Amino acid sequence: MLGKNRNKLIRELIKSTDEQLDDEQLMHVLIDQKIVDNINTDDDDRTYGQRAADVSAKFAGSWAFIISFWVVMLIWILTNIWISTARPFDPYPFILLNLVLSCIAAIQAPLILMSQNRQEAKDRIRSDNDYRVNLKTEIVISDLHKKLDRLVENQKKLISLYEKQHKHEEEI
Repeated sequence: MLGKNRNKLIRELIKSTDEQLDDEQLMHVLIDQKIVDNINTDDDDRTYGQRAADVSAKFAGSWAFIISFWVVMLIWILTNIWISTARPFDPYPFILLNLVLSCIAAIQAPLILMSQNRQEAKDRIRSDNDYRVNLKTEIVISDLHKKLDRLVENQKKLISLYEKQHKHEEEI
């Protein structure tokens, strides 16, 4: 993957200008440059509605909501069955309770979806950051591997020259 497109990928990662850099300079720029975007700074720019949607979604997905929901329903039902037996405000089959629950669901669903959409956008940025970091790491490791291969080859050549010189000295 890195063969022909290596320099193009590096230039995309570093968002470099049109400077003409050799491979070694390009690698140093890549290593020195930060390539990820900070996704946690966007929270301050949220509107009041977005913050309310996030708080609502966070509360709706908690045990506190589930427990308080059941407590309110239990109080509602017990009040209508036992406490106000003479004149219940919502007699069995609890039609008013069904209406209230439907309204809560109708209001809560879009708020949760708005919050999920914002989280999805953050996840997309996070995924792109992960891709960039992985690509940078792959390029740097590939470059290091090539350098190590060259070092090993040079070391073999030096050893070969040393052995030839040593043989030649023994012959003299």
